[in-house]
Amino acid sequence: MKAAVLYGREDLRIERLPIPRADEGEIVVRVHAALTCGTDVKVYRRGYHAKMLQPPIPFGHELAGTVHEVGAGVTCFKPGDRVVALNSAPCDACYFCLRGQQNLCDDLLFNNGAYAEFLRIPARIVAKNTLLIPDELPFEYAALTEPLACVLRGLEESNAQPGDLLAVIGAGPIGLMFMHAAQLAGMRVIAVVKHDEQIEAARTFGAEHVVQTVAVDDPIEAVRALTPEGRGVDIAIEAVAVPETWQWAVEMVRKGGTVNFFGGPAAGTKVELDTNRLHYHDITLKASFHHTPGTARRAFELISSGKFNCRETITGRAPLADLDGVLRGLMNRSRQDGLGDIKTAIIP
Repeated sequence: MKAAVLYGREDLRIERLPIPRADEGEIVVRVHAALTCGTDVKVYRRGYHAKMLQPPIPFGHELAGTVHEVGAGVTCFKPGDRVVALNSAPCDACYFCLRGQQNLCDDLLFNNGAYAEFLRIPARIVAKNTLLIPDELPFEYAALTEPLACVLRGLEESNAQPGDLLAVIGAGPIGLMFMHAAQLAGMRVIAVVKHDEQIEAARTFGAEHVVQTVAVDDPIEAVRALTPEGRGVDIAIEAVAVPETWQWAVEMVRKGGTVNFFGGPAAGTKVELDTNRLHYHDITLKASFHHTPGTARRAFELISSGKFNCRETITGRAPLADLDGVLRGLMNRSRQDGLGDIKTAIIP
């Protein structure tokens, strides 16, 4: 089979590897769509991922396809079934799993290698985080389950409620998904964006108001001016991953508000925050990582229902042979008119 193998920083090669075989409890999926992701772009740029990937290794983690082979003991799937397999599964036995924090599982099992013609799915993921896709749902839409599950976990961890006013800082794929998921859940969204084309993208994905950072003197004041009595938003979602926007998020929320630092800066990054404001305004600071089987199923249901705007989220398609160029283009994003690049479906 053909597969993309990462050898190091910006060193990606399409190679021929043996088609994997399914051991007990496992399945092998023929990949019909694998989606690009901001995490994959960072892995490509850095040449590794501390928790999941050490080169040389196949990579990619948002996929959907059909079952090619089932291992001994697998009864819930058969060859030909259309499935989406998540990129991890918890143990459900450790301290964190038993406290409802499966995303922090001490033995969280990751699986990568979606940019390939076939992918082996470990038994634990088969049992806990693989779902059947309805015939009418395109594979590339189903593959959105993993990133949307992370977004829903972020909203869940922020205690977001219908009627809440949110500021979402950043209009990349995750920021746009936050806007749309929040809007579908009955929340109001102020988008904080930088580029011209992101204005229309934010509106398409549900933002009620858009603040363009390069068009205002002070993005913090511009956001607060859109809130009742200028008190600030109920929740600020940071989805850019730079210290400045972390600071903005803290200043944009109201007294008693919540900040979710969803975008993770590089290791070792330091951020200065106003401790007086944090203490006397009773502000909750949160960070959300990954997803759980529960949010994966909620995400899949939202996608399957047709409510989530999958068509506008998938903005490009390319064969596996073009993956290096696609990732390089996303890394050195040259903005175009309209929505620009959000997610590209790689079709092996």
